[in-house]
Amino acid sequence: QVQPVESGGGLVQAGGSLRLSCAASERTFRIYNMGWFRQAPGKEREFVAFILRDGSSTRYADSVQGRFTVSRDNANNTVYLQMNSLKHEDTAVYYCAATLSYGTRFFEERQYDYWGQGTLVTVSS
Repeated sequence: QVQPVESGGGLVQAGGSLRLSCAASERTFRIYNMGWFRQAPGKEREFVAFILRDGSSTRYADSVQGRFTVSRDNANNTVYLQMNSLKHEDTAVYYCAATLSYGTRFFEERQYDYWGQGTLVTVSS
């Protein structure tokens, strides 16, 4: 079991950058594959990025490909989401989530067992 905790959200101007962190205190963190999701006001939660437990593989939603980068530091039980060239439409609550499974369905919420509480990112236009 792992309990992710997100941080780093805030207000940023369009075109700016922000780095989100997702930390867990459990030493088992390193065995989990991690995903980032987001939920904009009035919309369904959607997949943003995925990283394999050892960091050797990443996946991105088309909407953030080339602008966002997911990484992890297993020594410090932390996953990061570097967000560059932010757009107004990136405004959302961002969640990180943990899963032991890995397959072609990494973009589906139901694959993930543990979720953080979310951190709000607001991009002003």
